[in-house]
Amino acid sequence: MNYTFFGLTDRGLVRTNNEDSVAFDATANVAVLADGMGGYSAGEVASNMATTAILADLVRWLSTGVQQANDANVSRAIESSAKQANLAILKAATTNLHYAGMGTTLVVGVFLASSLVLAHVGDSRCYLWRDGVLSQITKDHSMLQEQVDAGLMTPEQAAVAPGKNLVTRALGVEEFLRVEIHKHMVMDGDIYLMCSDGLTDMLDLPNMSGIMACATTLESMATLLVDRAKDRGGRDNISVLLTQAVHEVPTSGLISRLFGSH
Repeated sequence: MNYTFFGLTDRGLVRTNNEDSVAFDATANVAVLADGMGGYSAGEVASNMATTAILADLVRWLSTGVQQANDANVSRAIESSAKQANLAILKAATTNLHYAGMGTTLVVGVFLASSLVLAHVGDSRCYLWRDGVLSQITKDHSMLQEQVDAGLMTPEQAAVAPGKNLVTRALGVEEFLRVEIHKHMVMDGDIYLMCSDGLTDMLDLPNMSGIMACATTLESMATLLVDRAKDRGGRDNISVLLTQAVHEVPTSGLISRLFGSH
């Protein structure tokens, strides 16, 4: 499977700085998105620490042990990398007054030959666009999601309820970090959309689906999503990170036959 990536982040129309961060490595097929929180520039610091460190760790690990890059080992590598980043952010937050209280959400994906190992912490999300249908494949770690899970409110009520940004997990908050990790099978034509809540607070699933249906490239898809979120108010930083899977057609057999090699 061949993978193509495109990332876009925007300050939005209200915030004075951008506390989101996106990063990817198209050679190692790793994508990372983080949405920071905290005063001063602390949120920006936390999200950048997370994406920079985790991407570097995973690319380094994949380049030295790619023969062991199965789903289980990749899951362990992601968890280890996220926990190291968590401790680094926590240390910075507790030793620098300007960084006190900072933290960040996280979505990270490692794309293998026919599968995706996807991890997340907090309320930044990942969606799957497959056969013209958009579906959310992560579940928020948030107070509202817990109330939905407990049957205290419906997803529709949660979508308009106050406090939707109160997360129950984040990097940089405490020493122990719970990382949720799942494996997903990848199919030809899949598009994976990682995003911060600056997108999903402004656009619901039908809005996002309509945009993805009419876009012809990853760049136009990302641009349209961000622009539409800004049209709806752009109250937060907006980030999207898109990954498209295309099945690689083997050509070696055809070439061998054409040139008569054995």
